[in-house]
Amino acid sequence: MQRLSCEQACFSLTLNPMNGSEQVAKVVDVRVPGIRATELACRRGDRILFRKMSFDVGPGEALHITGANGAGKTTLIRTLAELNTPYAGGAACGGTPGLLDERTGLDPERSLGAALDFWFSIDRVTEKSVILERLRLYELVDVPVRYLSTGQRKRAALARLLGQDALVWLLDEPLSGLDAASQNLVCTLITEHLAAGRSALVASHQPLDVPNLQTLAMEDFVVPLEAPEGWEA
Repeated sequence: MQRLSCEQACFSLTLNPMNGSEQVAKVVDVRVPGIRATELACRRGDRILFRKMSFDVGPGEALHITGANGAGKTTLIRTLAELNTPYAGGAACGGTPGLLDERTGLDPERSLGAALDFWFSIDRVTEKSVILERLRLYELVDVPVRYLSTGQRKRAALARLLGQDALVWLLDEPLSGLDAASQNLVCTLITEHLAAGRSALVASHQPLDVPNLQTLAMEDFVVPLEAPEGWEA
């Protein structure tokens, strides 16, 4: 059996408040694309949103998370990105994930070109022109970020995502605010990402035209507000 060094493995010892036990909640080789959740539970405030969620997304695979607003899709993605702490269980990604959500991370006072250049320099992007052309952003590089439309901001966030060259993508409503052509482009980008042997988790209430896409419904793990008698957390 191959042993992973501390630099190659991502793991944690988590206290499970549901039964008071300690458990190794996640072990992931950070050199290999992948997303894993083990008996994961998350809460918002005093309310447990979902519990006992487990899945394993390997290289070249994608998981589509569906569910109504408020079901916990965004909380799940932020937990996978290590921006939230699980209530129980654990989750991990192979490598540093690329996150796409409503926050673009772009300075609203800068021009789009300057705002993207800030991140492209950090990520050492060498194909800036290719990314800008692919996402139809060339004509917008001199426009301040604060003046961009919803769809234009989403395409700008996608440009930043491509520049990260991440092994794993965590996408929260990536089709929201986009026209039909841009939605098709997003599905194409996800397909290409998977074809390169990488992984993705996509939370969206819209259908995705991505081959071999697996689906997980939040409703299967959501804790009811008023649990019936005999219901177990």
